[in-house]
Amino acid sequence: MQKKIMSMSGCGVANIFMANEPLAGKRYVKVTERKTKTDWAAFIKEIADKHYPLAQKIRLVMDNLATHKPAALYEAFPPEEAKRIWDRFEFIYTPKHGSWLNMAEIELNVLMGQCLNRRIDNIETIKQEVNAWQEDRNCISLKYVDLKKGQNYGKRKCKCIIEAEKDIQ
Repeated sequence: MQKKIMSMSGCGVANIFMANEPLAGKRYVKVTERKTKTDWAAFIKEIADKHYPLAQKIRLVMDNLATHKPAALYEAFPPEEAKRIWDRFEFIYTPKHGSWLNMAEIELNVLMGQCLNRRIDNIETIKQEVNAWQEDRNCISLKYVDLKKGQNYGKRKCKCIIEAEKDIQ
């Protein structure tokens, strides 16, 4: 999961939360006005209850930000609900000082290039654009090719995804 901030013309910024399941070719995007613990907690609850209601355990790789902690769930929900949500996940944090080009970052870059590469003057338009992009992207079920790690791993992965998209379009 990743977050990215983008500018709105004259209105400030919007936050994007993204979760994706690369092997299934699915991504889930949520636009919020802020980047707070309670916004993150609401997105995590949405992942568990809306997108994966039958999953016993959800493995989530994410960046190690202060908002991504159990305390965020306890601030947003009653203790029983916070524990229920937290227990559904296995959280795997990326290293604090590592430079990771992960799947969510790649997807965010595609979203920015295909959908949000201009100033948009209100958050409702951003939400509509992002939802349409998510639906289209999930319909094509673009899956990632598993490349062996090595030098220029991220560049090869990006190139592979871009080439796969050209073939689909």
